Amino acid sequence: MTLTITKQAETYLETLAKALEIPPSRYEQAEKSYKSLGDWLHRDGSIVSHLDPDVFVQGSFRLGTVIKPLSNDEEYDVDCACSLKDLGKSNVSQAQLKELLGDEIKLYRKSKGITKKVHEGRRCWRLDYADGAQFHMDIVPAIPNGNDQRRLLEARNLDADFADTAIAITDNEVLPQYFEITNDWPRSNPRGYAEWFKSRMGEVFERRRAQVLNEMRAKGVTASVEDIPTYRVRTPLQSAIMILKRHRDTMFADDAKNKPISIIISTLAAHAYQGEETIGHALLSILRKMRDAIEYDGQKHIIRNPTDALENFADKWETHPERADAFFTWLEQAREDFASAGRLVEHRRMSSVLADRMGRDLTDQVSEAVLKPTRSGGSGLLGAATAASATSAPNVSFSDAPRNPKRPDGFA
Repeated sequence: MTLTITKQAETYLETLAKALEIPPSRYEQAEKSYKSLGDWLHRDGSIVSHLDPDVFVQGSFRLGTVIKPLSNDEEYDVDCACSLKDLGKSNVSQAQLKELLGDEIKLYRKSKGITKKVHEGRRCWRLDYADGAQFHMDIVPAIPNGNDQRRLLEARNLDADFADTAIAITDNEVLPQYFEITNDWPRSNPRGYAEWFKSRMGEVFERRRAQVLNEMRAKGVTASVEDIPTYRVRTPLQSAIMILKRHRDTMFADDAKNKPISIIISTLAAHAYQGEETIGHALLSILRKMRDAIEYDGQKHIIRNPTDALENFADKWETHPERADAFFTWLEQAREDFASAGRLVEHRRMSSVLADRMGRDLTDQVSEAVLKPTRSGGSGLLGAATAASATSAPNVSFSDAPRNPKRPDGFA
């Protein structure tokens, strides 16, 4: 089946994706915060410094798919993990690990004059920054789990290619294991997932990363291609996911419980992406193929974690079938909305089609950007979007490499 999308719709969707990008200052703010926590955990006097704490970002900040909140009342959620690399499951319980790291995070809050108290979540500790910052940081306590993960997967003849970066995490709802010293811990692998996601972007990612490198070198910056993390490369896959997340957020603004979760959208989109070079073709192709990676065994839907085939991202659908219904309803609506917009040639009509699903303020902003050229021949957003479709990248400097400073002043 041939995908139909006009040149005008391509331009509109490129501008839409650009409008959803968060300001570079937000990345810088988040990076400064997680580095600062790493400094603190490695300081003289830290009760965990001898355990080689490794703080790293995960989630949408790591994948480069963060979007602006729907309103100024919402916060950016910066997901991090802190792995105490010299601890093992035979040394500590989940509860002990969480308390150990929590004590340090609470001391950190006081030292930085953060007014709001540290909040304990199911798996993490949450640091709420000042109201003006508009973000909070969730820190998941963890320990390395690569060897156990590899043994687990290989024993079942499952893919263990990403096992080495696996971690074991805390979850206070997993009882009684939470309080016991046991080998049975919840598993995660954010670094492995990010590598899988990068592999799905394929040659498009590699080409655009090389372009980013050339631009940096032209400005006199000394770097190698390995120094360019995923965040700094804007690909059609990332942009398509950002658009789908906003469509989802708007559609489920009054139904948060049934809102399709981001990890499902990102995983299915990455499976469906086939190296399309433009945002519009990527978006429509992804929507058409998004169901292909969903298995059904006659009783339940299965969306496998690509780094751990034993984990089902859709596990909640079995006990909450309304969430499965909500996902498929959303998918059909997204297909209809973007297929309709893709056939149009008038930008204002595209905005009319998408306004209810993307937010009228956003679509009005995009219409204005594509319809009102500047003296240079294109609007700021439009010019940036046109560049983004080929070479541009958000100003993000998170590193894909582990941060293992030995002293506070080395956490640069």
